[in-house]
Amino acid sequence: MMMLINCSGCRTPLQLPHGAPCIRCAICGAVTHVAPAPHAEPSRGAVQPAPGWGPPPPPVHGRKRAVVCGISYRYSRHELKGCINDAKCMRHLLMTRFNFPDDSIIMLNEEQTDPYKIPTKHNIRMAMYWLVQGCQPGDSLVFHYSGHGAQQRNYSGDEVDGFDETLCPLDFETQGMIVDDEINTAIVRPLPHGVKLHALIDACHSGTALDLPFLCRMNRSGQYVWEDHRPRSGVWKGTSGGEAISFSGCDDDQTSADTSALSKVTSTGAMTYCFIQAIERGQGTTYGSILNSMRSTIRSTGDSAGVGGGAVTSLITMLLTGGSLSAGGLRQLTACDPFDVYAKPFSL
Repeated sequence: MMMLINCSGCRTPLQLPHGAPCIRCAICGAVTHVAPAPHAEPSRGAVQPAPGWGPPPPPVHGRKRAVVCGISYRYSRHELKGCINDAKCMRHLLMTRFNFPDDSIIMLNEEQTDPYKIPTKHNIRMAMYWLVQGCQPGDSLVFHYSGHGAQQRNYSGDEVDGFDETLCPLDFETQGMIVDDEINTAIVRPLPHGVKLHALIDACHSGTALDLPFLCRMNRSGQYVWEDHRPRSGVWKGTSGGEAISFSGCDDDQTSADTSALSKVTSTGAMTYCFIQAIERGQGTTYGSILNSMRSTIRSTGDSAGVGGGAVTSLITMLLTGGSLSAGGLRQLTACDPFDVYAKPFSL
């Protein structure tokens, strides 16, 4: 049984295993101790009951649960047009194609009337903890994010490129960004054996947004190789026996597209649209077939639009050339362990 405890240094909610006397924060490194005795004055960071946030976890075995987040940053200089559409489309896909119950999907976007469903930093954090709370073998979890992503300098030595990837909540300018280390701690490391997590991150610099230790690089011919991105520090970035796989919109050093060039009707995130199209067209049997279908959708858009200046140019270039031109590979799939992408069936 996990409990939430606020870090004594940065106040990040941490999951405290039952009976543990203390816990070290992966974000700031501070060690937070449990309040030593009853009747003692509660110290900063003492264990608090988990707040009554969101609906309770579904009560049965074999559960499906999802957090779907779309942020448009309305009325700001950061405004995006397609992210709320992405969230609505992903929710529809989960319900109609994968039988996720409506009450097991938490939607975070600016259109929500419930203040706990606005995609602030606090609410996204709490949604991530809700996602994994009490998960058991047979559970299928999904985390979808469509919004801004960024990078910041990493000083702990656990990033190959020297930068942490981040998600930008609605209030990131005042409350800060959510760093990949925290995402990994919140929804990857707690996963026990038999639990499966799929993440879909449609954002800039999202290649390794979950900090998973293995990265699949696929070229335009569909040939792929897994790269070992385990940090030199030896810090474990995998699960506690479960499975975690993440699709991302672009490489860590690239930007992703928010465009109407794909649907021809409304703005969408390019990655989300291509993923949904792969499933709807019956090309979602394996992870390899999904990646190839996404590439095909982008290629057909590039052919019809004439690649070279359109809104999806960066993503088209990445997919058709196999990632950044200098690296020669596509970072669009990361996992806790390598696997055969053409043999492993895809399911949510």
